[in-house]
Formats: sequence, structure tokens, C-alpha cells
Amino acid sequence: MLQNLLAPDTQKSRQLRLNTLIRLRWLAIIGQSAAVLVVAYWIEFPVPVSLCFALIAGSAWLNLFLAFRYPATHRLKPAAAFSLLFLDVLQLAGLLYLTGGLTNPFAILLTVPVIVSASSLPLALTAVLGLVVAILASLLVTFHLPLPWYGGADLEMPFLYVFGMWIAILSTTAFTAIYAWRVAEEARQLANALSATELVLQREQHLSALDGLAAAAAHELGTPLATIALVAKEMERASGNDPKFREDVALLRSQTKRCKEILQRLTSLSSQGEEHMARMTLKSLIEDVIAPHRDFGIEIRLEQGLAEGPEPVGRRNPGVIYGLGNLVENAVDFAREAVFVTWNWDASTVSITVTDDGSGFPPEIIDRIGEPYMTTRAGPQSEAGGGLGLGLFIAKTLLERSGATVSFSNASGPVQGAVVKVSWPRDIFLSEPLTVDAFA
Repeated sequence: MLQNLLAPDTQKSRQLRLNTLIRLRWLAIIGQSAAVLVVAYWIEFPVPVSLCFALIAGSAWLNLFLAFRYPATHRLKPAAAFSLLFLDVLQLAGLLYLTGGLTNPFAILLTVPVIVSASSLPLALTAVLGLVVAILASLLVTFHLPLPWYGGADLEMPFLYVFGMWIAILSTTAFTAIYAWRVAEEARQLANALSATELVLQREQHLSALDGLAAAAAHELGTPLATIALVAKEMERASGNDPKFREDVALLRSQTKRCKEILQRLTSLSSQGEEHMARMTLKSLIEDVIAPHRDFGIEIRLEQGLAEGPEPVGRRNPGVIYGLGNLVENAVDFAREAVFVTWNWDASTVSITVTDDGSGFPPEIIDRIGEPYMTTRAGPQSEAGGGLGLGLFIAKTLLERSGATVSFSNASGPVQGAVVKVSWPRDIFLSEPLTVDAFA
């Protein structure tokens, strides 16, 4: 259920805004027009101006059509964005054909549509567009008009130079496209993971608001309930010893009294008892964290370590409880027989350590644990297929925002398994207001 809720909508995250693409295309049109005009009329090289501007005008006409046909906020589906970038590649290849092919220094611009595609479109479409660029670049090695030069003379470039340009274009396209796709994909994953964190915190915030709603309901119901109690009392007095109504009126009065007691308890949740409920000792925090995970066939062993001074008492923090609970849940999933939860405190530090007796973290990824969308281990209790890899990321983010330091390692003692240690400076643990707003 939670995994379905947190699953990223990859389709929407890859929809490129039409207005963004139109602006990029206008920039390309202006640059192409300026290049043709400067080469033809300032440097006075023989350039087929009419044919070049025919291709540029076609791109400009398509831009105008898109700008008037669709609103500025319109988002293109991946296939539509790919079609526009494909047309841009063809138009640029046409201009290069008219002006020297790969001997034209502007041939490197063939990589630009692929980079745009890599940053916003699925990898498969980017690969197809890169293949198109590779084919067109290969054709431009041989098939092209002469490069414009002084006095109408043909500037013959050595084949080795042209071949080097071809290699440079292909390698630049591949490298920049992979880099842009990787950066964009990580940004999308991080944004989706942070959205998932906000959903979890929003749920906790709704739960914390229930006591205020209960108090408001108790206040609103108090007056009509008092009226009902008064009328029931008068009915009891008027009926006397009439057996027909005596039991019913007595039941009505007893239930009215019970309703009053319930409303008084609801009101106390947001008044006298609020401060008491808002604070908890370190041991109470640990008990709240591990309680939901006791009945899964894995023994949870509690061990108190170093304890210097009075036991720390902090404020109840839904984010910390959720984060620690996720760590314990992971340990239970991957443990063989037992999970060990130990805690320590001294004058400067408060720490909680969760250790399982499973297979531990793989050494090759231990430095990357906590990144979004990375599944770390497969344990005997884990569900087939795994999850989204968001659990540890959300837990680590929530705990670090409360001022904690989270470290991951593997046990080296008698118990072999994963070790997660969470530690706070004692003053932060005691003074941190630990409300949901602290994590927003």
C-alpha cells in the first residue's frame, strides 16, 4: 500500500514543457540566421543563402504554429517532444549539407538535440535520436556541398581531419547524453523521494491535529448534552415510580453521564495532558518504535549500554519515530533469528543502535546506503520483488533533519549482520521541538 502511494509518476516527470522547447528553438533560429548573414554578407563567402533561409524559415513557421496552437503551459508527451527534436536534427543536418558537412565547425551542434532529449525524455527515445544523429553525421562525411571559402575556392580538408570530426561528434554525443540523462534521472528520483517524505509527514501532521478536533467537538457537544441531561432529570422526576418509563429514563441519564465523561477526556487531550503526552523518555521512545515489530517471528533483544546522568527526555517526534521504526523494520526483514536494539547516553551524546544477525550490507554499496531508489539487501523475511528503495532514504532524511547522525556498517563481533547507529548531541535531543513542522 505504501509502496503504491510512493511510486513515482515517471510519465509526468518526463513531460517537457512546450514553451521551454519553443524558446530553445527560437534561440537556435536566431543563431543560425546570424551565422548565415555574417558568413554571406560580412565575410562574403559564397553561401546558398536562399536554401539556408528556407530551412530556417520552416523551423520558424513551426515555432509560430506551436506557439499559437497550444497554451504556454502545455506539456508535450515524450513522443511529441521526440518528433520536434527529430525535425531539429534533420533541419540542422540540412544546413550542414549546404555549408560543408562535417568540415563546418558548427557540426558539433548536432549533439544539442540529443542532450535536450537525454535530460527530459526516456532513455529509449534518446538512444533512437542518438542513432539518427550518428547516421546523419556518417552521411555528411561524404555527401555535402563545399565549405564556403574565400574567392569561391574549394577548401579541401584531409579525410583524416573529417574522420576525426566524425569521431568527435559521436563521442561527444554519447558522453554528454549519458551524463545529462544520469543527472536528470538522479534529480527526478530525489524529487520523487522528497515528495514521498512529504506525504509521510503530512499523514503524521493530520494525526497530530486530531486532538484539536476532538477538543472542538467536545466543546460544541457540551451544550446540547447538558440540555439532554436536564430534560432527562425532569422526565425522571415527573414519571415518579411509573415502571413503564423509570428504567428507560434511568438508562438515558446514565448514558448522558457517560457521554460527559468521554467529552471531558477528549478535552484533556489538548489541555492538561498535552504536555505530558508530548514528552517521552528515551526508553519510552524505543518501546514505541519496536512495539509494532514484535510478532513477526524474530526476537527483538533490548540492551542498555552506557548510562551517565539522568535518562534523556525529549519531545515526541513523529518523524523520529517513523525513521527509527523503519530501521527496526528493515532489521526484522533481514534478520535470521534476532535483532538487537541498544541505547546509550552520556553528558554529550544520545545514541540508538540497531543490529541484525542477517547477511549485512554488501561492501560495494555500503557508502551509498541512504540514497533514494537503491535496494540494498535480500533477506529471508523480505518480500519477493523488493521495494522502491525509499525506506532507508526517508528514514535517514527524517533522522538527520532532527539533528541526528546516521551511520551504516557491518558487525565484526560474534553477531554478523548490519549495524545502523543513530546518535544525537544530548542538548539537541533534549531541546529539539521535534514537531512535524521541523521537517517541512
